[in-house]
Amino acid sequence: MYMGKVRIGMVNFINTAPIYEVWKSRHHPENWHIVEAPPSTLNKMLANRELDLGFVSSYEYAARPEKYRILSDLSISANGSVGSVFLFSRLAPEKLNKRKVLLSGQSETSISLVKILLEEFIHVYPRYEVGNASGEKADCADAVLAIGDEALRLSGGNEFPYKLDLAEVWCRYTELPFVFAVCAVREDFCSRHPKTVEAIHRELLSCKDEGRIQLESICKAVAHRIPMHPDECYVYLRAIEYGLGARNRKALETYFHYLIARNDASNKSFPLTLFES
Repeated sequence: MYMGKVRIGMVNFINTAPIYEVWKSRHHPENWHIVEAPPSTLNKMLANRELDLGFVSSYEYAARPEKYRILSDLSISANGSVGSVFLFSRLAPEKLNKRKVLLSGQSETSISLVKILLEEFIHVYPRYEVGNASGEKADCADAVLAIGDEALRLSGGNEFPYKLDLAEVWCRYTELPFVFAVCAVREDFCSRHPKTVEAIHRELLSCKDEGRIQLESICKAVAHRIPMHPDECYVYLRAIEYGLGARNRKALETYFHYLIARNDASNKSFPLTLFES
């Protein structure tokens, strides 16, 4: 077993709680080091060899598929409404052509997804800017993309009359779930230390299974972060899928197809390279 530091990326949004809260309650080898950050930060760290494995945006795998393997049966996905990835708009979506849309910089996957939905499905072509969904730029925007805990907070307000749950819109048009994040390991680390990767993979799968069982108590422990009622938290987290079954893999491949067609992916075609324990 590898004795050096293993750097594991964990998204610091509440949507990882069913895995991460269980993880934090268990004893692990001292060299397993967790790094908490938003998806976009974890993407850069994994690409720059500052992480060895962890949860990253699906877009990150598409950008550099030759560098990674995806740990099987782990993801952050939604088969319908996800409740935490929204386009909040002051106008009906079909009226956003040439209007200003502010994009959260926290997730490349959500940025590319909102562009696919607006341009490919609704056929409007806004002017995009990147900025904080709660900052001054948001006050001047016609629509705002917000993700994670920020989206959960904004969804309860009345500032934006139109609230598009991006996963729900994707499912409506494709009849597939949407995979927002995968757990990826660097190919070079995996090749050198497969036993360590296997051990971490098994532990993450075990945490995922236990998290489903303990979901009510987990919600009571984390709901205050938003803040939201534990019952609302339960409904929200219950709707998220953490596996990567056949339909999720097909959904991931469909998303990659759109990226390739739009020249948003580095390769013109690539398979899903899975790590199986």
